[in-house]
Amino acid sequence: MRTRILGLLVAALMVAGGASACGRSDSGGGGGSGSKTTLTVFAAASLTSTFQKIGDKFEDEHPGVKVEFSFGGSSDLVSQIQQGAPADVFASADTANMDKLTAANLQAGDPKNFASNTLEIATPPDNPADIASFADLAKPGVKVVVCAPEVPCGAAAVKMESVTGVTLKPVSEEESVTDVLGKVSSGEADAGLVYVTDVAAAGDKVKGVPFPESNKVVNTYPIVALKDSKHSDIAQEFVDTVTGETGQSILAAAGFAKP
Repeated sequence: MRTRILGLLVAALMVAGGASACGRSDSGGGGGSGSKTTLTVFAAASLTSTFQKIGDKFEDEHPGVKVEFSFGGSSDLVSQIQQGAPADVFASADTANMDKLTAANLQAGDPKNFASNTLEIATPPDNPADIASFADLAKPGVKVVVCAPEVPCGAAAVKMESVTGVTLKPVSEEESVTDVLGKVSSGEADAGLVYVTDVAAAGDKVKGVPFPESNKVVNTYPIVALKDSKHSDIAQEFVDTVTGETGQSILAAAGFAKP
């Protein structure tokens, strides 16, 4: 009887020990990923390629930090933040949408301008409508796609119409430059107005058509850490990376100009 009880105790201890070991293993494996700090960055769609590269560099220099991005039209991103979407950093493609954010007192400090951009015409690679100037976008039968006026690239397009005296009649107004590029690269549009950097990033999917009036409308990009960030120190470090040597070299390589 004593032997049987001893055997049961040994078996119970082995099961408990096994469960404990499994618990440590699961905790260790989950802890490796669970211990990572996730930094959420809301950024204008035109920053997609460059910010992903900056994010990779930032992660390399900050072990344990994972940078997650939400790219889109700046106006839509501001609306999401105003409605309580969790974010740590906001980078806008214009100062107007940053002003909306600061007017709501959602920033942790003063926004910093870190880049500027100008418009360029994008056409399908074969340029079927033979677009060679901004005025050509208003030719009868030309299917032009632009960003919606509340989006920075759309606001820039409206200003360009005023500067040139050319009135566009777009077949659609999109919520981001990536949507405009999608319409052009798929052949749904003869031309679209995006940024110089978007044309460069698209490679051979589109053809870029520069026009001299573009330098009269310049978009300035500001960035700021957000007041409700749960990782305020890291958020500010990301802002500093974007405005510092690392970020500036990546942005310059992509065709962004100084602010």
